[in-house]
Amino acid sequence: MRAEPAPQGAPWQVSGVLLEEAVIARRVAELGAAIAADYAGREVVLITVLRGGLYFLADLCRAIDGPVRLDFMGISAYGAPGQPGGVRITKDLDENIEGAHVLVVEDIIDTGLTLNYLLGVLRSRKPASLEVAVLLDRDQRRIADLPIAYRGFRMPDTFAVGYGLDLDGGLRNLRYLGALSAQALSDAGLA
Repeated sequence: MRAEPAPQGAPWQVSGVLLEEAVIARRVAELGAAIAADYAGREVVLITVLRGGLYFLADLCRAIDGPVRLDFMGISAYGAPGQPGGVRITKDLDENIEGAHVLVVEDIIDTGLTLNYLLGVLRSRKPASLEVAVLLDRDQRRIADLPIAYRGFRMPDTFAVGYGLDLDGGLRNLRYLGALSAQALSDAGLA
């Protein structure tokens, strides 16, 4: 995945486009078709972690031709930056998932530690099945072994924004996945 030049009118923090809107839409449609086929005749509960996963979840659920329900969780990691810390649930599910077919929908997976924790929590609630769909898999950072059933794209080890991914809470609403400029990385203390 190589960055193309930033589009006209892009925010100053974006130096290029990693994935164009049309490429993302096409892949989400393919994932939705695969999920619909795999869950044919069964309702699937799509769960995402707020806030970044919301964008992928919204498009994915509309690409699934079959019965779906949506639910949301909030998770917060704590500890010193760059140091192993803990995870806590800040918003729990609204519905009981016991006996349900559950698909965790993630925007991006890095080390996998947070998702591994979340899968453990969800398994304890006895769903009939539990799978993972991820739009962006940054597997070169992976620490935890994760069962990913549906993968959109392998992601390079770069900081990206747009389509749900943010920089200090902003830029999530970009319709494409953008690469941060060197200046934005430096300003954010990421360079």
